[in-house]
Amino acid sequence: MTQLLKHLQNPNLSRRTLLKLFGVGTVGGAVGYSRFSKPEPTRHQVDALDLPQFVNRPTKAVVVGGGLAGLAAAYELSKRGVAVTLLERSPQLGGKIASWPITVNGHELRMEHGFHGFFPQYYNLFGLVDELKARENFQSLDFYAVVYKDGYRPEAFYPSHSAFPWNVVDLAISSKNSLKWGINLTNLKHLEVFREISSFRVPQTYERLDQLSVDEWGAGQFPQGLYDLYFLPFAKSSLNAPDVLSAGELMQFFHFYFFGNPEGLAFNGTCEDMGRCLVDPLTEAIKANGGQVLTGVSVSQIGWEANQIKHVSYQQGSYAANPVPFWVERNPLLSSDQMQYYGAGDRLFAIAPDSDQALSLTCTHQGCSVHKEVEASSDGFICPCHGAAYDASGQVMSGPAQENLAQFKVIARADQRVQLIAANPTPVETVTIEADYYVLAADIPGIQTLFSLADGEPHPTVATQVSQLQVADPFAVARFWFDRDFEWEQSLFTSLSGYRLTDSITLYHRIQGDYQQWAAETGGSVVELHAYCYKEAEFPDQQAILATFESELYEIVPALQGATMLHRELVNQKNFAGFPPGSYPNRPETTTAAPNLLFAGDWVKMPFPCGLMERAISSGLLAANAILQQEGAARRPLMSVNPEGVIKI
Repeated sequence: MTQLLKHLQNPNLSRRTLLKLFGVGTVGGAVGYSRFSKPEPTRHQVDALDLPQFVNRPTKAVVVGGGLAGLAAAYELSKRGVAVTLLERSPQLGGKIASWPITVNGHELRMEHGFHGFFPQYYNLFGLVDELKARENFQSLDFYAVVYKDGYRPEAFYPSHSAFPWNVVDLAISSKNSLKWGINLTNLKHLEVFREISSFRVPQTYERLDQLSVDEWGAGQFPQGLYDLYFLPFAKSSLNAPDVLSAGELMQFFHFYFFGNPEGLAFNGTCEDMGRCLVDPLTEAIKANGGQVLTGVSVSQIGWEANQIKHVSYQQGSYAANPVPFWVERNPLLSSDQMQYYGAGDRLFAIAPDSDQALSLTCTHQGCSVHKEVEASSDGFICPCHGAAYDASGQVMSGPAQENLAQFKVIARADQRVQLIAANPTPVETVTIEADYYVLAADIPGIQTLFSLADGEPHPTVATQVSQLQVADPFAVARFWFDRDFEWEQSLFTSLSGYRLTDSITLYHRIQGDYQQWAAETGGSVVELHAYCYKEAEFPDQQAILATFESELYEIVPALQGATMLHRELVNQKNFAGFPPGSYPNRPETTTAAPNLLFAGDWVKMPFPCGLMERAISSGLLAANAILQQEGAARRPLMSVNPEGVIKI
């Protein structure tokens, strides 16, 4: 490699020689990366022995968290004879792909946390889908486009079975922007970029790049056109902003989605909401296997003894009425001398100076965060989504909300955090469960809350790892209903680049059945916009987010400027996993130093490339495999793309 780089620094080196060195000398010798034969998925955790499929003794497991990771773990364990109890705090299962009913002008529809694409290399996810006989719930969306506000023509990605480097060759041939890629084949820094993207390996890639953010690594190094066209929009689709995303993690992300992926970038969407299409089949299968699934329950205590978990206690009821304390971080962007704010997104609390009373700002109608009235004569709150109004104490002044804002008490303060508890808790029974294994599959704020509820001393190594986890910048989803349709020549889900806030647009009225029916009956359209990882300093409240979304929507779809907006919904959360520079070495794995504790979620360190929903599903199956292996049962074989790039350095 050293000798190769010396050759590549030669300014007189011809393009033909470079391609020969880089293509024939390295890529051409890579096994399985042929122009004419698609690489097969790599199989992981395949047992050498023919082991039994079922555990051979009564075994109990508690799974905390009903998102994809927890559902996958509970499904695999329950079908192997493990007695599973799954606990979920929310009323709905599914976590980031949950759905819930809404009413729009008399029509019953379902809202979600935003559109998700199901890529063909989601091998483990689709393995579950096929077992559940739910493949008919998914549909191809034909192609995938990226549209740029300025400077570049749209890019389109179609199904392909060409692996690296041929997928890059195909892209160069089909791209209308290839002459703007800005590649200088005699620039060593440009060649170092290609070396990294074609040589992903664990741990070597992280050892070289994990200490750098994407912005730091790319400064003056990326060909500008390639960065603008592909790296920037796709990096943000990891739900981490380039200034706080590890460059090593970006290489893993790109390897899984493009450079090591032989399936192409076209993807599937669900025919209806993801709750009905994926979450419900998984839940029904868990119950059919004898598993117990409980929603709307809050874990109140985790008992620790001898560096492992002894029991889990829970209580029925939402956090607004449950006597289970929880911690929230101070929000410095919203706080002032007149009012302190804690939390973010749609889980926000207001506390007056020198007060031990906290007011939830989550609208009781459909969950948006209310904000202070702008009129000087008013000190109440208004919901930016649907107009519900509350007075300063949280009492409903006008609908559509029917219930007052929830009240809480401050019971502890520590640094920039407060611990809250419901002001008027509902007396509920506490249930304690003892099990052989515990799978904690909540999101990062949830995992950190669970460790704060410890009775006894948690395992110190595991507790330190959990305390160091970080969430990404918040994301927001706005869905708008209009009284007219419009022409659209791009993909039904399209990534956008160059806008202050908006990162993608989805045409729901052309994808999901309920929305297609609504559009047929009304002649209208339903458009959803995403902001993957916006900066809170620029958009400190939901009023600013909605106003910017609406303004940018009319830029993206000018035909809607004269349309009547019939309804809008906003989902705004700060709970996606962060992958900041330097976080890789101490990131928790599925198995932990506590013998009976397993982690699952899209935030755990994975032994093979994967991302987003596939990462969540795979982590849950890894947790189940660890338990099955300890019980002497066969593990489920897992699949991913080739775990390494074509160049070995």
